[in-house]
Amino acid sequence: MAPVIFGLPFSEFTWSKFGNANMWNNVYHLRRTKFIVYQLAMIFCVVSESLGTDALSRFVSQQKYLKSHGAGEYNNDYVGVASYNIFAGIYVATIFGGAFFFDLIWPERHEDHGVRVAWKLSAIAGIFVHLASCIAMTVIVATKSAYVTGVSAEEGNRLVLENGKTPLDYRHSARIVTSVVFGWIGWIFVIASTVILVVGKTHDEKMGPWSTHVREAKKNNVDVESNFVNGHPSEKPLTNPLTGEQPEALAPNHPQPAHVREPTRIEEPSMEAQNHHSFDSSAPAVNPAHV
Repeated sequence: MAPVIFGLPFSEFTWSKFGNANMWNNVYHLRRTKFIVYQLAMIFCVVSESLGTDALSRFVSQQKYLKSHGAGEYNNDYVGVASYNIFAGIYVATIFGGAFFFDLIWPERHEDHGVRVAWKLSAIAGIFVHLASCIAMTVIVATKSAYVTGVSAEEGNRLVLENGKTPLDYRHSARIVTSVVFGWIGWIFVIASTVILVVGKTHDEKMGPWSTHVREAKKNNVDVESNFVNGHPSEKPLTNPLTGEQPEALAPNHPQPAHVREPTRIEEPSMEAQNHHSFDSSAPAVNPAHV
């Protein structure tokens, strides 16, 4: 038997939950919108983080190369802001990735009021965490640059060109500039994701996780979750979960076909039978005197 951890039954964790029929249905409130916007926020923020991390590793590698040639490189400002950008990307991916995962596998889970508030506050905090990263990245990339120490400027430029890892001027690095652009786009989707998460949690607490048409179907005793076909609920009534039979009050009232009784066909006697019964040669003769 699958375990139940923190009220979440692991028996519901199946690969079919990742299929299109489950992921993109309209049974639950804002389900499609959540999954699209959450993923866009995570994708742009993680790509920004990845590009920034690649540029960071190139600066670290270049710094080691210069050090081996008796020179040094100052790039602490970018190293610091890129490290914070990594944290911001991981934070966004954790919050909205978690929301995506739990809504996909356990959309009808029970959450206390405090848990819902924690979701909302964490999402709102994500706006400011990522905004700080975007502002810091933009300012440093636009106004700052790395520089070589310990040797002349000409020798330093020669060593940098010889190494060929990344330019000293941050705004001349395509990876860094692209990281900044993707970061701002990701921040826009973080705002959208936060609004959707807050609205969704408020709706779930007041109305439940289902969309409007499903709530109406439930009022009419239509089992939408188990009879979901091609994105639309079927009209099959609710069934008894123990016996699988429909209650009498919910059984469909189909008119029964009328049973028409076929008329009995009476066979008429043949001419021989009629003649046989009308004249019997074995019968005694009738005396006309007695007639």
